[in-house]
Amino acid sequence: MYAGAGDSGENNNSGVTGTVLIPTRFVWPNGGQRVLLSGSFTRWQDHIPMSPMEGCPTAFQVIYNLTPGYHQYKFFVDGEWRHDERQPFVSGNYGVVNTIFLAREPEVIPAFFSSEMPGRSSMDVDHDVFLPLETLPRISQAEIDLSRNRISTFLSLHTAYELLPESGKVVALDVNLPVKQAFHILYEQGIFVAPLWDLCGGQFVGVLSAVDFILILRELGNHGSNLTEEELETHTISAWKDGKLRLNRQIDGNLRSYSRPLIHSGPYDSLKDVALRLLQNKVSTVPIIHSSSPDGSFPQMLHLASLSGILKCICRHFRHSSGSLPILQQPICSIPVGTWVPKIGEPNGKPVAMLRPNASLGAALSLLVQAEVSSIPIVDDNDSLLDIYCRSDITALPKDRAYAQIHLDELSIHQALQLRQDASSSNELFNGQRCQMCLRSDPLHKVMERLAVPGVRRVVIVEAGSKRVEGIISLSDVFRFLLG
Repeated sequence: MYAGAGDSGENNNSGVTGTVLIPTRFVWPNGGQRVLLSGSFTRWQDHIPMSPMEGCPTAFQVIYNLTPGYHQYKFFVDGEWRHDERQPFVSGNYGVVNTIFLAREPEVIPAFFSSEMPGRSSMDVDHDVFLPLETLPRISQAEIDLSRNRISTFLSLHTAYELLPESGKVVALDVNLPVKQAFHILYEQGIFVAPLWDLCGGQFVGVLSAVDFILILRELGNHGSNLTEEELETHTISAWKDGKLRLNRQIDGNLRSYSRPLIHSGPYDSLKDVALRLLQNKVSTVPIIHSSSPDGSFPQMLHLASLSGILKCICRHFRHSSGSLPILQQPICSIPVGTWVPKIGEPNGKPVAMLRPNASLGAALSLLVQAEVSSIPIVDDNDSLLDIYCRSDITALPKDRAYAQIHLDELSIHQALQLRQDASSSNELFNGQRCQMCLRSDPLHKVMERLAVPGVRRVVIVEAGSKRVEGIISLSDVFRFLLG
């Protein structure tokens, strides 16, 4: 159940006068032929008919005006009393019932940056109580600028040193390590990216990531490639990077240099500088490197900074002073952030990259590289979200040398996702809740909470009930908006 904006003409009770009524949307997601709603607000006597949701015949909904306060309710499904186990419930006079609390203003805004509820499936959409869009206070451009300024000031006054965990590990790879062995290490260590160390030069020279593995797989699948699976046994990271440089020059067709020094930061660089470095260079991580020598020799790799870690700092800092950031309570559909599926007849709309389960893994990898995105929603014929395929999922293929046994254009996304699930039984890397969803009416702070979860770089915006994809908001989208 969740509260939402009511459709015109779909209001119900009007027995209370002189009291603010809040249009509240109730959803029964578990199917049935005939579903009715009853609760303390009807004195458990009246049964309110619920209607199937468009595009999702297994979900039923109804909008009912409630007074602020505490309410209990149940669903009457095909002649049997039921409650929604995914929503808060208690044992009461009428058996097990769901509960809802609607507060009066100004307490109606939910607590910001609350901890995630344990045990939630990554493919569940929150149905927490939220206000109808028309009741949310609209803020001025001045208030938006104020929120941005306070976040910018916080990031400027705090350093990358605060990103360092109390305990942790940073895995660095020697550039002379064979590529195959390197990716086995990434898989076994449960990481997606690793800095590269040049022993001869005594310095960190680059980063090896899942994108490199994607490009290597595509190169192996290219019949004109000089890199065979056998050569992958001895082909070094350094040789791959040189080959990648030549390949990029051939594709680009111009003289600009692809070689660039390692993008990194120091522990005392401001969080704002680190965030801007990540955004401007379109990289997912920036190594935090410290050297105690004036000439920069004997560098130490302290951490791999990401936008997710910086966002977590913002959430933690403003958890108890969220009122100073009025932008956080705004519904995401009302602010210019993210990429949205164009509406019918909307000109110049930017499409959201999506794939069907029967699409080939080769098509998915090409789209990940060409669109420069970290994940792709996998949807059914109605564009309802089924799963996501991430760049990092490619690191499941070193298990049992799977990469040597597949043809990218013959393996479907569905089969590739199964490989990921098989890998999850032996590697905790794949057990995270990376497929995070929100509704277009959810406030910005909820999207930020989702994106602060380690391993999550994109939140998929779906329609309630049908889970039809409506848009995507990424970490970089949020930071570009917050930093103006």
